[in-house]
Amino acid sequence: MSDDLLARFRALDTTTVSDALDRLGLTGGCVGIVPINHGTRACGYAFTVRYRPRGPGRGSVGDFLDDVTPAHMVVIDNAGRPTGTVWGDIMTVLAVRKGIAGTVIDGACRDLPRIRELRYPIFTRSFSMITGKDRVEVESVNEPVSIANEHVAPGDIMLADDTGVVRIPRDHATRVLEVAQEIEEAERRILEAIEQGASLREARARFGYHGLQTKR
Repeated sequence: MSDDLLARFRALDTTTVSDALDRLGLTGGCVGIVPINHGTRACGYAFTVRYRPRGPGRGSVGDFLDDVTPAHMVVIDNAGRPTGTVWGDIMTVLAVRKGIAGTVIDGACRDLPRIRELRYPIFTRSFSMITGKDRVEVESVNEPVSIANEHVAPGDIMLADDTGVVRIPRDHATRVLEVAQEIEEAERRILEAIEQGASLREARARFGYHGLQTKR
């Protein structure tokens, strides 16, 4: 997959992409994962990490970040745990320095003041002050994970904005992009028609609004 593909998805919003997934009979909305910094957006290939409760030894909670590139979004499956945080200020500073696209966590982060100061795009189920050190450990890296019950494979495209997070399966990315751009154009024309005086009913009917996301 190319940087051009990411750039094209980056120009879209999550609602349009979600509608495109509906049209194609695919799922992807990571419901319940919300932004820490409103007004931030992120798009990148999934670099997946799964955590588990700590075993007898002391496991790592973040050294994988050295292997992440700017084209990636870090996608962390911590099984929705509200405690045992897996992201904080040190990782935020490094992610910003490396130019990493953003982070998605089905679990908790901490150190919100630094995350907000640096405007790093992080999308998470919750936040807490309680560290994950000695509570959880990395189980796998770049293996399939579950984020809000959505299957995410390494290399899937993640798109996140103020509305939430959506996953685009890598094998369907080109088609999802085509449909999303078609939906975006139809909605642009509806808005243009309304601005020119058309009624909502008339504008929606003219450009097929009610069937834009319907599975075909």
